[in-house]
Amino acid sequence: MEKRRVLTGITTTGIPHLGNYVGAIRPAIEASRDPANESFYFLADLHALIKCHDPKRVDESRRAIAATWLALGLDTDNSVFYRQSDIPEITELTWLLTCVCSKGLMNRAHAYKAVAQENEEEGSSDPDKGVTMGLFSYPVLMAADILMFNATDIPVGRDQIQHIEMARDVAQRFNHIYKGQYFTLPEARVDDEVAVLGGLDGRKMSKSYNNTIPLFETEKKLLKLIRKIKTNSLEPGEPKETEGCTLFQIWQAFATPEQTAEMRKRYEDGIGWGEMKNDLFELVNDHLKEPRARYEELMNDMGYVEEVLRKGADRARAEAAPLMDQLRKAVGFGSFV
Repeated sequence: MEKRRVLTGITTTGIPHLGNYVGAIRPAIEASRDPANESFYFLADLHALIKCHDPKRVDESRRAIAATWLALGLDTDNSVFYRQSDIPEITELTWLLTCVCSKGLMNRAHAYKAVAQENEEEGSSDPDKGVTMGLFSYPVLMAADILMFNATDIPVGRDQIQHIEMARDVAQRFNHIYKGQYFTLPEARVDDEVAVLGGLDGRKMSKSYNNTIPLFETEKKLLKLIRKIKTNSLEPGEPKETEGCTLFQIWQAFATPEQTAEMRKRYEDGIGWGEMKNDLFELVNDHLKEPRARYEELMNDMGYVEEVLRKGADRARAEAAPLMDQLRKAVGFGSFV
């Protein structure tokens, strides 16, 4: 059976939180251990520059995210783990794809349309106010990330499906113009069973809302943050709904099916919010205690992390360089002799 190539990028603009872990990191790490997959995971530091011009924040995020994935058990023998910026072929491919990508396609990108709509609602005379070329054309960079390794399966949320469709469009256009099957057409893989966690205020846990629980907070800070999670005013003894409850969502994401069933019964029996928060802390803390210790070790041993990423970059470039040579010839580049 032919292996599937799975590719996932992690933008380096923040510190991983519980929502990142449950929604993206945990399923990706499980996939990295599957011998039926060829897995590519990268720190999307080029993408980070689109919305963050703070070098210190980008650098800190790159370190934290790399250490997080390794602490949680990413199998770097069975997967390729690298920094996007260490693969110059990706930026070269981005330009080749840019030159066959229509502006009309980029006009339809959700991120660009959202900014243009916001400018219109604010009465700005310039619909492109605040729009950089990085923001406008980043779907092309994303396409290059995917097509550089001819990835077949791209795990995404529903809001990212458009980008995979754009990558397919650009790949087909390049193949057509240069009369060859240079690129495999990727497919979006949406897992509707992957949990989307609520944050401290009940909205989706997101850096944008400043409502996250960082994955490797100290025990003291983790307890403090869990106690801050918004709940309703129901008293102990009053039956409570699990549906739409952030505390129960997080519990379910970390608990066994038996623990979840037991907690559902305790909700029906009217568990107090204080008791629930304490129990949730114990559950999450037990789950993260060992990887937290490993994370702290890695953050104090960046030499090891660097070695892992350099080996990953070597493996990635061994894949990228031959394809890039082929693409250069296809567009008319290369030496004269």
